[in-house]
Amino acid sequence: MKIFYAVQATGNGHISRAMELLPYLQQYGSVDIFLSGDNSHLALDAPIKYRSKGISLFYNCNGGLDYWHMIKGLHPLRIRDEIRDLPVEKYDVVLNDFDYITSAACARKKIPSIHFGHQASFLSPLTPRPAKKQVTGEWLLKHYIKATHHIGLHFKSYDDFIFPAIVKKEILEADPGDNNHITVYLPSYCEPQLQEAFFALPDFQFHIFSKETKSIRAVNNIIFLPVDKLLFNQSLINCTGIITGGGFETPAEALHLGKKIMTIPIRGQYEQQCNAAAMASLGVYHLTKIDETFAPVFYKWIEAPSPTAVDYANVIPPCLEQIFLLAERSLQQKAA
Repeated sequence: MKIFYAVQATGNGHISRAMELLPYLQQYGSVDIFLSGDNSHLALDAPIKYRSKGISLFYNCNGGLDYWHMIKGLHPLRIRDEIRDLPVEKYDVVLNDFDYITSAACARKKIPSIHFGHQASFLSPLTPRPAKKQVTGEWLLKHYIKATHHIGLHFKSYDDFIFPAIVKKEILEADPGDNNHITVYLPSYCEPQLQEAFFALPDFQFHIFSKETKSIRAVNNIIFLPVDKLLFNQSLINCTGIITGGGFETPAEALHLGKKIMTIPIRGQYEQQCNAAAMASLGVYHLTKIDETFAPVFYKWIEAPSPTAVDYANVIPPCLEQIFLLAERSLQQKAA
């Protein structure tokens, strides 16, 4: 069986999931990877057959989206050509983890595909939303990717096509500890902003993972670290708590480890606001931004109880079973 696996490379979560899923996919057949996007800081440790800058999100230094950078990165003619030339018709299975180019190529060539991943879960009205829904955000979550089938991932199985989170093997097998530091991963803030906020909390040690950092360095109560899988895993496994954006994979890992979590969704990114709403129901602390009120909020958070740990073991086998059941049906319909 020939498998086309499209992986979105905005942020690190899609790549992290792909690295876990790939060995299992390879048991079903040969896998060609299409990496689409231009704003991740983790390397995909596998051969990449096709590569595109795709459509990416970029962030400013104050917790929000950098719209000008995003507009500059758009090249409609290039995207049009890539949609035309992407050879999705050569594959038995097209698995799409939130890539527009793959979605459009399949629609153009009438090729069945499976929209797989966290964003697919938002096709269900049962998936949590914030109190105030955003019309544009809802439209994008529901219409950005077109596919024949949808298999979602979320913190809980909110609907019959939604599976729990896929978490890295290193996290699943970890023995969590507490080395009295707070892990921080907030890619929509820059180091000066983070330094100012966390210098104001001198009684605590912070591990800040930053795309601006190339080597480990200590500054007062902060250790700046590059975005590196092994370093991040060790910091998370042994932290007192984590402060991170409103993404999916990192909070899911922290939930599995039973860590204290503060989530600060990226402003303007509706999906992250939805995630924050879901995490709030699980006991996760939610903050809208880092400002002059951050220190007192931090002290309230550090004294609050940790959320109940969620077991994310043994998710991949039943998830893949469903994926290839749908793929087999598509192949039979195509043959008929």
